Amino acid sequence: MLRSVVLVLLAGLWTGGVSTFIILGYPFFPRGEYTVHEIARRWAKGILWFSGVNVHVIGGKHVLQDRPQIFMANHQSLFDIFIVLAFIPAQFRFIAKKELFRVPLFGGALRKYGTVEINRQHHASAVKSIDAAAQKIREGKSVVIFPEGTRSIDGEIKAFKKGVFHLALKAGVPIVPISIIGSREIMSKHSLKVNPGKITVIFDRPIHIDGYSEESRDELIARVRDVVIGNFDREKSDE
Repeated sequence: MLRSVVLVLLAGLWTGGVSTFIILGYPFFPRGEYTVHEIARRWAKGILWFSGVNVHVIGGKHVLQDRPQIFMANHQSLFDIFIVLAFIPAQFRFIAKKELFRVPLFGGALRKYGTVEINRQHHASAVKSIDAAAQKIREGKSVVIFPEGTRSIDGEIKAFKKGVFHLALKAGVPIVPISIIGSREIMSKHSLKVNPGKITVIFDRPIHIDGYSEESRDELIARVRDVVIGNFDREKSDE
């Protein structure tokens, strides 16, 4: 437990320092949000390194390099954030709950990063957030979403929220399913204990949404979720 306390303190100091650097340095960054993303990538890799987490990446070649896409990953741990930041080989932006923007320094860094704020408790506001995310995609930026909406407590992949698939249909871009295996064993929800270990991240082939509509959205949801669960279960069974 002492190790975990030290790691959490280090992560807090590292996050505060990086957030301050982003906020103060942003006017001087040559590429604005793109520079922030590269800084955030190094921040995430730093946390993984001093936490003793080894990461195995499978299927990175499936990430598209010539067009925006929506990355959808299962969510079981805070470490999923670090994983996608560190190992998705493309620029992207997050959609994050509004509460995170209230965190001192960190919230300011999120805004400089171009993170889209979403109020999940207010439908009209959530719709505006989806529109803002669609605009990001039209500008050529990919987006990362955890379609379960929150971290799973018991390790099971929960139902996917329908609203995020409205974004995919509206933006008209492919969905890249991501399965993250092992992050819950590193740090589970409602726990500050950090265990060293291995995380595997699997990128599957992009799912193109041509032929899908609002009427067939449930079929698209099922298809993406089945891919995420299939890769997750196969990797778990091989451990």
